Amino acid sequence: MERESTSMWELSFVVPPNHETLDFKFLLKPKYSNSACVVEEGSNRQLSGGTLRGDRRSAMFKLNADDILEYRVFIKADRVSPFDLAASWRAYQENFQPSTVRGIPDVSINSASESNNETEPSASLELDLEHYVVPAPTTSATSGLVYAANLTETPRSLNRTAVFSRSESSGSALHVHKDGGFPVDRPDPMGMEVIVPDPTKLSSGSGIVESKSVGTFSHMQKQEGHRGLFVDRGVGSPRLVKSASASTFPIDLKIDSEPKNSMPAAAGAVAAAAVADQMLGPKEDRHLAIVLVGLPARGKTFTAAKLTRYLRWLGHDTKHFNVGKYRRLKHGVNQTADFFRGDNPEGIEARNEVAALAMEDMISWMQEGGQVGIFDATNSTRKRRNMLMRMAEGKCKIIFLETLCNDRKIIERNIRLKVQQSPDYAEEPDYEAGYHDFKVRLENYEKVYEPVEEGSYIKMIDMITGSGGQIQVNNISGYLPGRIVFFLVNTHLTPRPILLTRHGESRANVRGRIGGDSVISDNGELYARKLANFVEKRLKNERAASIWTSTLQRTILTAGPIGGFPKIQWRALDEINAGVCDGMTYEEIKKNMPDEYESRKKDKLRYRYPRGESYLDVIQRLEPVIIELERQRAPVVVISHQAVLRALYAYFADRPLKEIPHIEMPLHTIIEIQMGVTGVQEKRYKLM
Repeated sequence: MERESTSMWELSFVVPPNHETLDFKFLLKPKYSNSACVVEEGSNRQLSGGTLRGDRRSAMFKLNADDILEYRVFIKADRVSPFDLAASWRAYQENFQPSTVRGIPDVSINSASESNNETEPSASLELDLEHYVVPAPTTSATSGLVYAANLTETPRSLNRTAVFSRSESSGSALHVHKDGGFPVDRPDPMGMEVIVPDPTKLSSGSGIVESKSVGTFSHMQKQEGHRGLFVDRGVGSPRLVKSASASTFPIDLKIDSEPKNSMPAAAGAVAAAAVADQMLGPKEDRHLAIVLVGLPARGKTFTAAKLTRYLRWLGHDTKHFNVGKYRRLKHGVNQTADFFRGDNPEGIEARNEVAALAMEDMISWMQEGGQVGIFDATNSTRKRRNMLMRMAEGKCKIIFLETLCNDRKIIERNIRLKVQQSPDYAEEPDYEAGYHDFKVRLENYEKVYEPVEEGSYIKMIDMITGSGGQIQVNNISGYLPGRIVFFLVNTHLTPRPILLTRHGESRANVRGRIGGDSVISDNGELYARKLANFVEKRLKNERAASIWTSTLQRTILTAGPIGGFPKIQWRALDEINAGVCDGMTYEEIKKNMPDEYESRKKDKLRYRYPRGESYLDVIQRLEPVIIELERQRAPVVVISHQAVLRALYAYFADRPLKEIPHIEMPLHTIIEIQMGVTGVQEKRYKLM
C-alpha cells in the first residue's frame, strides 16, 4: 500500500479478467525492518466486478495485545489488458535496475580506450582488415560501379521492349560525319528493321540481347492526341557491354503490378503535407517536375540521382528520366561533338525530339500516379525550357534546378570521369581522342548557354564541394519543394566513409526479446572491444571522425571502448518502439496477440505496434540523421539497432520501401558505405 496522507492509504492491484471474484486480505508490512507482515483482522474481503462487497470500510491491524491500527479503505478498480499489465510489470522491474550509462553525457569524448582488454588475443584483429571482408548482398549499395545515367528510368513507349545498335553495313544506319553533323539523306523510319526479342530465348543470367538494327518502330498508338509512328526507345542498361559492331542492352520483362497511388507511402509530416497539397493546392501541384539545367560535367546527373534516392526514401513515388539515355537509344552511342553544335539544325531537332519523348514519358507516368519526376538534361537554352513548360502546363509543376560550378579543378575531374564512364565513349579506344571530343562538345554548349531567369528555380552555385558556395531560390513554396531545397543545401561530393553497425549482442537478444533497454552480453562486450580495435585501425588518419549512438545503453556500452573520437547520442537512433509488445518474444506475441502478429506479418512496413511505431514512423524520425550524414565531411560510425539500420541502409542502397523490413542486418558486422563523386559503394566486415 502507498500512503496518501497520515490517515489514508491507497491500495493498487490488478485482477485478471478471468477472475470475476477475488478473495483477499490486506497486509501491513513494516517499512524499515524485516518483521513479518501483519494480517488484517476479520474475514476475507471480496472484490467482484470492480466493487468491494460488504459494508466494511475500514481495515484493522493488531500489532500486539494493546496496539491496534485502523485505516479507512477505498478501492478503485480499472480493467487493463494482460499485455498492458505485462508491459507495466517489465517497466516496474526495470526501475529497480539503474542504467549503467546514466552518468554518460549526450556528447562526450574520451582520449583513450576505456577498456584495458582490447589487446587480448580474443579481442585483437588481424593487421589487414581485408581479412574480415565478407560478400555484400546482390542488392548492395554499389551505384558507384555503374554510370549513373544508366540507372535512370527506362524509356517505355512500347508494350514489348527491343534493342538496337548502329550497323555500319545497313542502309538505314544513322551516320554522323566528323565535319558536318547530320547527313542530308536522313534514314526513312519505315525502312528500319523491327526486332522484338523472344522472351523464351533470353538468358536468365545476363539478360543481354544483341541486335543489328538501328531502331524499332511500332504502329501508331493513341497518345496525347499525336498521330503517326514513334520510336520504341528500348530498355536502358545498368552496364554497357563494349562491342565493335553492336551496343547491347539488358531487357527487363518484369511488370510492376502494384496499384498506383498519388499519395506518398509515408507517415508524419510527409503524409500531412501530401494531404494538404491534395486538398488545397492546384491540380498540377500534385505532380512535381524537377528539371535540371547546366553545362555538361557540372554534376547534374549525380545531383539528380541523390535527390531521387532521398525522395523515394521519404515515400514519394519518384523517377529519374535522363535525356542522354534516350538520345543514345535512338541515335546511337557514338555521336561526335558536331552533333551538339548550336548551328547544327538537324542536331538541335534530334536533341529536342528525344527531350520531348522523355518529357512525354514523364508526364504519362505522372498521370498514372507518379509524384515527382526528375528530368535530367542540359536544358541550356531558354527555347528548350519554354518547350518543356508548355508541355507541362496544367499537368505538373516545374521547378528548374540549375547547377553552376566555377572550380576548374572539379570541372576537369568531372570531364575525365565522364569520358571514362559514359557510354558515349564506350567504343572509343583512344582516351585522349574521347577527352578532346568532349571538350569540344562542352565548348559548343557554352556558346549557347542561357542561365535560368524564368519560372520557379533553384540555383546551386559552387555547392559541390560542401565548403561554401551559395544557393538561390525563386518562387519556391510548399512542403516538398522546401524539403528539396533543405536537402540540396546539405549535400556535397566530399569522399568519406560511413560505418553502420548494430550494438553488440544484448541480453535481450540472447533471450529472444524485442525492445527493452538491456545491457550487452559477454559476446557483446567482446564485440565492443573488437569494434574499438577496428575503428582505431580503419580511421587512424581520420581524427575528425565521430561516433553516433542511440540513447539506449546497449549501443552506448558498445561504443564505450572506442577512444579518441567524439561520441554523440541521438534519440532518433533508438530502436523501433514496440509499444505494448516491448520485452516480449515473437512467439509470445503470436500466442497472446494473434491478430497483431498476423497484421505485422502481412505488412511489416506500415504495421504499427499498439502504442508503438511502424517502419514508416522510424523513417520520418530518421530524416534529420540522413541530412546530417549528407552534410558531414568526415567519417561517421553509427552504432544503432536493426530496424533503424535497415532504414538507413535502404537510403544509401536505394532499396524500395517495401524491402526495408526484410533487409538482413546481422550482429557483429560492419557495413562501410563509401560516399563520393562516383556514387555509393559498400563493403562489409564480419568481426565475429
